[in-house]
Amino acid sequence: MTVISLKSAQLREGPTLPYAEAGYPSGTPVVFVHGLADSWWSFEPLLRRLPASLHGYAPTQRGHGDADRPPEGYTPDDFAADLVAFLDAVDIPRALLVGASSGGVPARIVAGTYPDRIAGLVLLGVPGTLADKPAAAAMGKSLEDLSDPVPRAFVEDFLAGTAARPIARGFIETMVEENLKLPAYVWRETVRGLLDADLGATLAGILVPTLVIWGEQDEFLPRVDQQTILDAVHGAAFVAYEGTGHVVHWEQPERVVADITAFATRIEHPGTP
Repeated sequence: MTVISLKSAQLREGPTLPYAEAGYPSGTPVVFVHGLADSWWSFEPLLRRLPASLHGYAPTQRGHGDADRPPEGYTPDDFAADLVAFLDAVDIPRALLVGASSGGVPARIVAGTYPDRIAGLVLLGVPGTLADKPAAAAMGKSLEDLSDPVPRAFVEDFLAGTAARPIARGFIETMVEENLKLPAYVWRETVRGLLDADLGATLAGILVPTLVIWGEQDEFLPRVDQQTILDAVHGAAFVAYEGTGHVVHWEQPERVVADITAFATRIEHPGTP
């Protein structure tokens, strides 16, 4: 099992972000980007399984977990700017980006805008668009009345239905506690930022190798939504996990790590099967 170290990074003219680091210094740098309400803990199942060929970093985004909580700056573009600043702060010249759920939006913005810094992009259950999803708009509406302290029942409802496979109760409890760290305004502003953004535009200009992973029992993102990504990103590879829901990296961490490792190897050594 790979050892996970907890550190913090002070971003240039920005917040301080805690991050988890695991793997081997000589391995390919892989930066994991979590989604709404999560933290670096979202990738703990992956980090502790990393092979010697990978060196993982999982920052907690602003407003989330134990990161600084500025009063504003919660659009996908803001999170993307933080991600580039994080690469600078921890001295990563070029990395493989892995974005999960809504975390894939800032990840793909960075991949399309800074191709010299990004070796490849992996999207784990990432929406192509939210414009055609009434549930997303309904959630944004429901957050208008959310106040502190955020009710535990609200977080449990938010996480309900994300997985199609059994997940260790202890891990789910950890994620509930991490979600509860978000103030109501961070929930509101982050979701508003996603709903107001043109998510189709965030798929433009991605020329780096891309791998799209999706669970066939994802209750939030249908197969046609993933096609939106595949149509926009030339040459993107696609893998569907049978019997798996939205949080593929929680449900099948061994397989996700294996697919990321194989993808990184193909990038580092073109021509590898």
